[in-house]
Amino acid sequence: MKKEVVDSMAMQRALTRITYEIIEKNRGVNNLILMGIKTRGVFLAKRIATRLQQLENAQIPVGEIDISNYRDDIKENVKNTAPSISGDYGDINDKKIVVVDDVLYTGRTIRAALDAIMDLGRPSSINLAVLVDRGHRELPIRADFVGKNIPSAQSETIKVLVQEIDKKDAVEIITNN
Repeated sequence: MKKEVVDSMAMQRALTRITYEIIEKNRGVNNLILMGIKTRGVFLAKRIATRLQQLENAQIPVGEIDISNYRDDIKENVKNTAPSISGDYGDINDKKIVVVDDVLYTGRTIRAALDAIMDLGRPSSINLAVLVDRGHRELPIRADFVGKNIPSAQSETIKVLVQEIDKKDAVEIITNN
């Protein structure tokens, strides 16, 4: 069973709210880099960067994090050798990084993203922006910017749909039997 809990307009409002919160927390956008976690986090990061440009008249670099090499459920000899972070973001040392993802669940994806970022250098700060926080953390990780808290059962799946891939913006809860 599938139920839409966030529609296109609610998603747009949540991303706008996150954008304003990023500006406030960082006292502007100087030295800011957005890092989207593949796949949907990248599209959300690009939307936030577009909104930041509209509000602050500044180009914000967006990197793309592929956490495949940092997952804790893959054996070392199976990992691929593709670069973990791509994009035109420059040096991350002493920069303010905002990691963007679609859903925060156990925290393991974010831990992997933090490891990938720290392999590149030492930013001055790292914050986390997520469209949906569904709870059920296994690691002590929390988001700094949350679009929507959606309490869910572990047997349920939260699916974020984005126009760029799914031809529609929405968040659905899927009840698994």
